[in-house]
Amino acid sequence: MLNVSGATRVLVATTPVDLRGSFNRLYGLVVEHLHGDPLSGNLFLFTNRRRNRLKILFWDGSGLCVYAKRLENGRFTWPVSESGQVSLRGEEFSALIHGLEVRAKKNWYRR
Repeated sequence: MLNVSGATRVLVATTPVDLRGSFNRLYGLVVEHLHGDPLSGNLFLFTNRRRNRLKILFWDGSGLCVYAKRLENGRFTWPVSESGQVSLRGEEFSALIHGLEVRAKKNWYRR
């Protein structure tokens, strides 16, 4: 399991991508679309069009790692953004990869 500290940024590509590629393809997507540095130690998340699979690209200090997850039932609740990317906090990242909803809701609290 990935442990995300407070210093680790989690960048999510909000547009679906072709997940058939691996290290080089995801590296290129990080540079071109997310405008990030894949060797920074940040986590970069990608999903497919059906939102039932995700891949995470991560530099662990000695090499690139690709983590993949496939949901057998349901879909990931993927964030939406006009800019094509979203930054998540550690707890939002954990909720997303466990299949929980990460969207902010209006009036979710009682007065």
